[in-house]
Amino acid sequence: MPNNKRPAKGPSAQPNRKPAKPVEADPDALAQNLVDLALEITERESADPATLAARRQELTVLIRRLLRRKHDDVLGGAIEVARYTDADCCRLLRERVEEEAATLHVRGDDDVEMEIDAFMIPLFVHSTGGLVETDVFRDDADFEALMDSFRQAGLASPGTRIVVVRHLYDLDGVDRIRYSDLQEMLREAYAAMRSRKLVPTPAIAASMRPWEGGDYGPDDEAMELRFLLGFALKAADDPFYEVPADEAAGDAYFEGRMARYRMWAGSVAPLLQRCLSSHPAGVELNFLYQDLFYGAKEQGVAELSMLATLAEVNQRLDEQQRAPDRIKAVVAPVEANGEAVLRINLYPLDGGPPLATVDKPLDLAAHLEAELEDLCDALGTVGLDGILLARGFDAAGEPESAEPYLSA
Repeated sequence: MPNNKRPAKGPSAQPNRKPAKPVEADPDALAQNLVDLALEITERESADPATLAARRQELTVLIRRLLRRKHDDVLGGAIEVARYTDADCCRLLRERVEEEAATLHVRGDDDVEMEIDAFMIPLFVHSTGGLVETDVFRDDADFEALMDSFRQAGLASPGTRIVVVRHLYDLDGVDRIRYSDLQEMLREAYAAMRSRKLVPTPAIAASMRPWEGGDYGPDDEAMELRFLLGFALKAADDPFYEVPADEAAGDAYFEGRMARYRMWAGSVAPLLQRCLSSHPAGVELNFLYQDLFYGAKEQGVAELSMLATLAEVNQRLDEQQRAPDRIKAVVAPVEANGEAVLRINLYPLDGGPPLATVDKPLDLAAHLEAELEDLCDALGTVGLDGILLARGFDAAGEPESAEPYLSA
């Protein structure tokens, strides 16, 4: 039979043919790979140090690759799978993803490795009528002074460059910034900080969304959670940021940083009030601690959740028409409607069934003891007769194995 097919053309005969794209691994498989690596690390803390270091490096490389390829769905999906797999695994994986997303290592033209971090400062702003977005950061001199204040207060080394985004973020705006978005913002910030010319920063501009909600009347008492977002560019080996290996020296390092931060917050408050409002005297600021992007977000969300819980507890106390010191609270972790919660039952001192119940959502990956301690400490500000910790509650609402909570 004659061969009627055309002969195959050589490469030079088809210059416009595009090479086949490499086949991407299945997203579910990539997510499971992350979970398996994190689980192996958490379960083998006593393994050979070299093996453990290799696994940690493998996890870091994979996370960075997924960030470069903008696979936010894989990273988020892996954390969600880990949440229902193992609490320690989930914490490790989430910490590594969030730290890598908020940090970028770049080797400059002089072959010096640089690190640029995205940090945030959460703050609660109390005012009458709420903040007006168009009033924020209007004055150039005040805004420049705010950026300079970090080095002046000793929160950054003399060789660190700090820039603050000229926008006050609300929680909705922070929520909308994906892992890969933050990496792109870091690249833009690095390019802008290293250039003597104006550099376009479309990702940073896109993150500066108008605030959601906040429709306060002129006489309404407002409390708003807001975030300052900034970037810190420094040499990767800057000794100022090196935490001592010795435990006591490490504790002293963080205590010193906390003391400097508190001094900064106290001294910068009048300046920041002017930056945020045309009526600075009517603004009160409560600072939470500065952290990398996701750590700061977690702080703000946790404090907001705690305030909502305390507000609900106070409402339940008001409904009882009893003085708080005539009521005791018992706290225990339980499952409600398929979700883990910390349950607060309020009881009369003279005995009887619970007067009211308040549930606070609990993240499966959270440190249970720390969450219980934070809640009991917060309840201590309400003025109750006492607070007890229990293993759980029976069907009638009676606490099981309740013991008085003793604050550390």
